[in-house]
Amino acid sequence: MEFAALIALTVLIGMLIILVAIAVGKQKGEVSDQLEQKEEDSVAEESAVKASTAKKQKQQRPRKEKAQQQTFSHPLLASSLKSHSGNVTSLDFSSNGKYLATCADDRTVRIWSTKDFLDRDHKCLRANVELDHATLVRFSPDSKAFITWLANGDTIRIFKMTKKDDGSFTFKAAPEDFPQKHKTNVINIGIAETGKFIMSASTDTNILIWDLKGEVLASIITNQMTNSYAAISPCGRFVASCGFTPDVKVWEVCFGKGGEFKEVARAFDLKGHSAGVHSFAFSNDSRRMATVSKDGTWRLWDTDVEYKKQQDPYLLKSVPCQSSEGSRVALSPDARVVAISNSCSVAMYSTSTGQLEEEFHGVHSEEITDLRFDINSRYLVCSGDRAVRVFHNAPGYRAAIQDMQAMLKKAQNEGMKQRLKQQIQEAQSALDTVLTAPKD
Repeated sequence: MEFAALIALTVLIGMLIILVAIAVGKQKGEVSDQLEQKEEDSVAEESAVKASTAKKQKQQRPRKEKAQQQTFSHPLLASSLKSHSGNVTSLDFSSNGKYLATCADDRTVRIWSTKDFLDRDHKCLRANVELDHATLVRFSPDSKAFITWLANGDTIRIFKMTKKDDGSFTFKAAPEDFPQKHKTNVINIGIAETGKFIMSASTDTNILIWDLKGEVLASIITNQMTNSYAAISPCGRFVASCGFTPDVKVWEVCFGKGGEFKEVARAFDLKGHSAGVHSFAFSNDSRRMATVSKDGTWRLWDTDVEYKKQQDPYLLKSVPCQSSEGSRVALSPDARVVAISNSCSVAMYSTSTGQLEEEFHGVHSEEITDLRFDINSRYLVCSGDRAVRVFHNAPGYRAAIQDMQAMLKKAQNEGMKQRLKQQIQEAQSALDTVLTAPKD
């Protein structure tokens, strides 16, 4: 009897233990479910908060402001050409004096009419540079085409200009670009005024002479350690370069009577600077050259020499000036005025006296990339940011008047005197107009 009662008690206790275990397990499951649910709710709530915060931040995020255009004014500022949406890297005047070409990193080349420089509105024609952008632009001698250097393609692309009935142009790129030959950055390109060759120069002391179809005629190694600048002379006979060494080297590109290429021959050097040369420029007749150097001077040279008889160019002027890495020098076509860029500023000097005539400070918000006179010596144009600045060449007018007054004193023929007096009066009237004209 006692044994049966003990068994019944044991079974009862076992069942109680089982019931307790089931109850505890169920409670644990419910707690676990609650914890999981709470965790899911917490994650969902956190995601919702993050999404809400991101949305608010997106709504409150200020719009990206466009870079403000540099403002600049000066009594001699004729106009500011503002059509590019990117920084202008290069500019060039056509040989006929009618057009100015500019290129920028906005993938366009703009063609401006020089007769509109003094107008309030400055219209231009746009040529698109497909899948690339041009860093350099140069007109062809007939002003019916221009060449560009492509930033990403590292090559030359030719654009033909076709005039329409309304006087505007259409632009068409050549079917094929020139082959890639340069191994380092190209610093300049050009087309000879004779139309016989194209030049490209890179920083690694290499200059290539091309025919108009993209075949390399010759390669020049300048031995200047690095090239800082190179250009073709306006007469189309010479190619020159400067760089780390304190000289400018000039070569003649020779062709036969039938127009066939013969050779590139060393012509002469400009020697005298005590440090590397930043840049140089030719006068329109190539009889004068100007240089600017790291030694803190600009120099004017007489290059109208018989170099085939070993005659060296003559130093005419050496003038202290402010310059920096990347400085450019421009010589007016009539060789009366030298302009020098120094970072964002420009200085103009008389070549006859060496005197500083004009200074323009803070012309651009970034370093000046190009500096040129128009072919009539009326304007000085420079680029640096998205604007192109056009200045009246007042020092040129003053120098022309002084030259004619000196000629008048020496003139003995009455007819010559009358002509000079008339020309002096016209030049003075033009200068007065420039100085009193309303500013852009």
